[in-house]
Amino acid sequence: MNRPASLSRADWVRHARPTEGVERIEAWFHGKAYAMHRHDTYAIGRTLAGVQRFSYRRSQRDSLPGNTIVLHPDEPHDGQAGTDEGFRYRMIYVEPVLFQNVLGGRALPFLEGGVTTDPRLAAATEALLQHVGCTLEPLEQSDALADLAHALAAVAGTPARRSSGDYLAAYRAREYLQANCTRVVTLDELEAATGRDRWSLSHDFRTFYGTSPYRYLTMRRLDAVRHLLRAGSSLADAAALAGFADQSHMTRHFAKTFGLTPGRWLQVAGRIRGG
Repeated sequence: MNRPASLSRADWVRHARPTEGVERIEAWFHGKAYAMHRHDTYAIGRTLAGVQRFSYRRSQRDSLPGNTIVLHPDEPHDGQAGTDEGFRYRMIYVEPVLFQNVLGGRALPFLEGGVTTDPRLAAATEALLQHVGCTLEPLEQSDALADLAHALAAVAGTPARRSSGDYLAAYRAREYLQANCTRVVTLDELEAATGRDRWSLSHDFRTFYGTSPYRYLTMRRLDAVRHLLRAGSSLADAAALAGFADQSHMTRHFAKTFGLTPGRWLQVAGRIRGG
């Protein structure tokens, strides 16, 4: 059904039912969608209509309908429409640990350009980029993630051998941060938990999970904030419960990570509940 003319320029985002380690959305935006921001996940998507324009690695990129977008963890990017008509897209956000479960200690695949027409990636993302109303069975999602990890490694030319970093230390650090994300974690704690000095551990963590230990900790707090806001918590309560020093501290990190203030994010997300 066509959208009424009075709502034709309304931005919206629809979310799939969340599954462990993967977030799936479909969205429509006109004009400026997101300010510069960065995730600690892969952002992999497909443009469905219009021109999806974004800044990535010091260049402007335009994704056309049918193109596949692959943004590496922790790479700053923004988002806007390339024409007056706006753009529509689907995107999945995949935690690097899910690809590491497949790659087994190899360096994370990196695609320089951010936009690709490679048929291997188009095929490997087909199941994961279905309409958000489609439910993926656990085995279906697992198989699709494995196919995608292998396709990314092949297209990126990732060496088949393991990286020289300490994968076990990085894994232990991630587990420790996950379990203690709502409080301050010290470098001494991480060294004790992993048996690795802080500088080597930081390098290992970036190699295997695409971000720094502190960024990983902050993202887990922001995940908690989004869950609390969806459940009706105030901004101040969500910030405190998630482990931030205060609301302004949380808001700064939220905007840098998602390209939207918490208030704007709630406004756009509110269109989902409103139908």
